[in-house]
Amino acid sequence: MILYLDTSALVKKYFREPGSDEVIFEWKRSMAVATSSIAYAEASASFHRKKREAKIKTTVFGKILRNFHDDWSSFICVEVNNEINANIDTLVERHPLRGFDAIHLASALILHETASEEFLFGCYDQRLLKAAASEGLKTLPSI
Repeated sequence: MILYLDTSALVKKYFREPGSDEVIFEWKRSMAVATSSIAYAEASASFHRKKREAKIKTTVFGKILRNFHDDWSSFICVEVNNEINANIDTLVERHPLRGFDAIHLASALILHETASEEFLFGCYDQRLLKAAASEGLKTLPSI
């Protein structure tokens, strides 16, 4: 199975919050984890915001970042390109998505089309989750 994670799902691997158990379970049983290249910037910003707000110790935060960097090198990373951009207008016309959410959905749909394995789209943003399900993707959490 290929597990595609948008940033809202990806950060749950590194910070204990609702949905973390689901993400970690599916991560462990997946053949590969995929995301968009934009998730790096989104996740990094989220990690640093959490560090500031939760006052996470520097040593603990350093371990979180090392784990993320180690994992990042193993991901199938979908680059933003003209093929992705060609699908954005259609997706935002059909669904009330923010820009990066549209990129995640377009990336997942293109990867899903080319994958021969089972495919699961992980996301914890309700608008994006509903859009992914309506586009025919199996979702985590399921709707």
